Amino acid sequence: MGGEDPSTLATVEFEVYGQVQGCYFPKYCKELAQQLGIGGWVKNTKKGTIVGKLQGTKAQLDHMINWLSTTGSPGCKIEKCDLTNWEYVARIAYTDFSIRF
Repeated sequence: MGGEDPSTLATVEFEVYGQVQGCYFPKYCKELAQQLGIGGWVKNTKKGTIVGKLQGTKAQLDHMINWLSTTGSPGCKIEKCDLTNWEYVARIAYTDFSIRF
């Protein structure tokens, strides 16, 4: 199973912990996702984290996950980024990337 092909389509859910609200995190996340061609969504939670879902190629997702884990929006302090429900998919269900409220 050559699952490490960078062009393999995948989907993953994420949750970012730290001081990540009040610094336009979803806005920057959406802009980067659109630049990369990633579909999905992002939103703030009531408990102070950022959650979302990403869909794209493995290469696109690796780039986005690196940003979510280490960079984030200006002024934020990321503690960690948890990934869940990683799976390979035949096609992308999300045609764009949105901010949910």
